[in-house]
Amino acid sequence: MSDPRLPLLSTGELLRSIVGKVTEIRDREYAVMQEIAELNRRGAAAELGYKTLPQVLRHALRWDPATARRWVEQAVLLSSEITPTGSEVAARLAVTAAAAAEGTLSIEHVAAVAEVMKTLPAEAEPHLAAQVEAQVVDYAHEHAPAEVRARGTTLTYALFQNDPEPRDPEPEPAGNRLTLRQSKTGDWKLAATMDAVTGAKFATLLDPLAKPRPSTAEGPDPRSRDERQGDALAELIDLTLRADQLPEHGGEPVTLTLTMAYEDLAAQAGAATLDSGERIPADQVRQLACSAGIIPIVLGSRSQPLDVGRRSRLFTASIRRALVARDHGCAFPGCSRPPKHCDAHHVHHWADGGDTRIDNGVLLCRHHHTLIHRSGWEVTIEQGVPVFYPPAWLDPQRRPRRNQLHTAA
Repeated sequence: MSDPRLPLLSTGELLRSIVGKVTEIRDREYAVMQEIAELNRRGAAAELGYKTLPQVLRHALRWDPATARRWVEQAVLLSSEITPTGSEVAARLAVTAAAAAEGTLSIEHVAAVAEVMKTLPAEAEPHLAAQVEAQVVDYAHEHAPAEVRARGTTLTYALFQNDPEPRDPEPEPAGNRLTLRQSKTGDWKLAATMDAVTGAKFATLLDPLAKPRPSTAEGPDPRSRDERQGDALAELIDLTLRADQLPEHGGEPVTLTLTMAYEDLAAQAGAATLDSGERIPADQVRQLACSAGIIPIVLGSRSQPLDVGRRSRLFTASIRRALVARDHGCAFPGCSRPPKHCDAHHVHHWADGGDTRIDNGVLLCRHHHTLIHRSGWEVTIEQGVPVFYPPAWLDPQRRPRRNQLHTAA
């Protein structure tokens, strides 16, 4: 039976109650994981005549095999030491275990933190590994496991990146390969492998053509993603034959953006970042900067646009390119959508007298753009950076949040 008191609670009270109960559940999950770890330590599977502990739990708890394996794996991680890849220096997940014991992390969060820690290089010092764990766990307190993995990847790259030194020869880019054959029925079979730069350029061209068609009286676009991309490729071939009619995307002709710190560019070292988040070495940046349809954006010490390449007279296109250089994609906390999937949003709405300028704009994907307009989330620009404030039901203190997935700064 349903609780008769529930209709009397406000929406905020219901959400706070759910958060409290889930925290209690997570606290109990940690207690269960400790007991599973003890069963594993004492070799309970062999004692009971089973081959593995997950097999025991499958029968005892009626779990699926994947669920049983996941619980055992996380229990072992929290109760033992985890070793970075190729290293003999062990780093215990002490911060993760403490957070799990308090009920603030789920077992999925634990798995995400553990995966990040396993990527640390062999030369990572124990104190630096502990620092990484603390930062990732702190991020996990406000974000979903998938976002924790993405942030951890960015963080470990920033701390342990191994980009070529200024005088080192740049690595050879991966080759491009294309297989194109015609079948007996007359259809063509195509398979391709592209390096990061070529793939990013191709995806940039294909994306605006592969969007679902607008819903009609017959319903939404019934095509699958593969079908939409196949139709987009066919349309792209036709457009290539009419090169002066290439489609616009985000209010400007299709463009690939390269972002790089000024210091790295001057030293001819490090790497630039593509719209897709891929990093490419400096020598390829210098080569691509000469290409048509490539917009190089150089950043100053505070990651603010220092020089925005000019390819169009449209004022809105220039502003968008500057927003791409600053936000690198959807600026909403935890969102990893790239710039090509984002709209430019007025922080101080246009209808309320807001100007169309860089310090009054922010990139948001369609989902978060709608959320900002309709929910209690608020966004401001503080010291040139988008800062988001959650609604009171999510955080009574309304502490500021930033998206840290697109940059390690």
